Amino acid sequence: MVLSPYSALVRPVLFRLDPERVHELAIASLAVAGPLMARVAGPPDGGGRLTQELMGLRFPNPVGLAAGFDKRARAVPAWPALGFGFAEVGTITAQGQPGNPKPRIHRLPDDRALINRLGFNNAGAEATAATLARWRRRGLLGRAPLGINLGKSKVTEPEDAPADYARSLELLWPFADYVTVNVSSPNTPGLRDLQAIGPLAGILDAIDAVAARMTAGRAGAAPPVLVKLAPDLAPEDIDAAVDLALERGVAGVIVTNTTLSREGLVSPEQLRSREGGLSGAPLRERSTGVVARVARRAAGRLVVVGVGGIFTSDDAWEKLAAGASLVQIYTGFVYGGPGTARAICNGLMERMDREGVAHVSEIVGTSAR
Repeated sequence: MVLSPYSALVRPVLFRLDPERVHELAIASLAVAGPLMARVAGPPDGGGRLTQELMGLRFPNPVGLAAGFDKRARAVPAWPALGFGFAEVGTITAQGQPGNPKPRIHRLPDDRALINRLGFNNAGAEATAATLARWRRRGLLGRAPLGINLGKSKVTEPEDAPADYARSLELLWPFADYVTVNVSSPNTPGLRDLQAIGPLAGILDAIDAVAARMTAGRAGAAPPVLVKLAPDLAPEDIDAAVDLALERGVAGVIVTNTTLSREGLVSPEQLRSREGGLSGAPLRERSTGVVARVARRAAGRLVVVGVGGIFTSDDAWEKLAAGASLVQIYTGFVYGGPGTARAICNGLMERMDREGVAHVSEIVGTSAR
């Protein structure tokens, strides 16, 4: 395998530095360069062969940036320019919060993985809305769908979670092409308990109430809502979450967040034992299995977004074939560098040509047929 210049030359240098410092440097650089990048490049669409109309939105290609990378929406203009067909900012909480103590990101190069326990560090919904408003005034929104990933503020009690999510949505409503309800991060105490049907239904009730208020007497529909699930749910809990999503008219499910499992890792014990959620290659098979289960249960009635262990076009193809219509990357972007989204899109096109596939939608669910 021929390594890209990033993998051969740049990554070895960056991987000698603290992971969070590198992340902040990357975001700061893209925040400055993004506006210029956005004026000279956009997401590839394969001549329309990669483009899909889903949830009332046009996705130029199926490769998105997962939540967690751009927590403060500082680099929004850069993501379409780097080739992403959509991007999801956040996780954003109603109240700004610093997150967990550092160090809180760890690389596991032997496993092509990351462990993070960031804890929803973000500027808060009001500050993020102000940042997005500035991008809009400069004409730098709208080049690809933008998702807003919402989480619970750490200081908010579980019983008050619905109001917390609702407050964030009210502030960020004008900028959301879609909204993701994140109840699956392992790094906020008690958050995953909200995946249970009762608490999740309460949060969806609050979001529906916001949508009703915001759309009353106005033209236009509410942004579609998706729910992000953990890979560690029991099969029956996955089925129950899908059933609730169908019952409540949720548009889609994002599968999956990071895992608490350390099964199969080859990295040294001092790395494997770090607290936090594991992402990257070790999650690929597990998340693909959950994608397939969700897609079977939903039977085409939900948009499924596949996340976990996507580094190459073949990884993306696997998620699509399992039933995802869209995919998201995070760890694969860290390891693959700025050309990753375009490389995956190009690889998808090349394989489509080899296998006689006319449009990316034809891949979806093929492994279950």
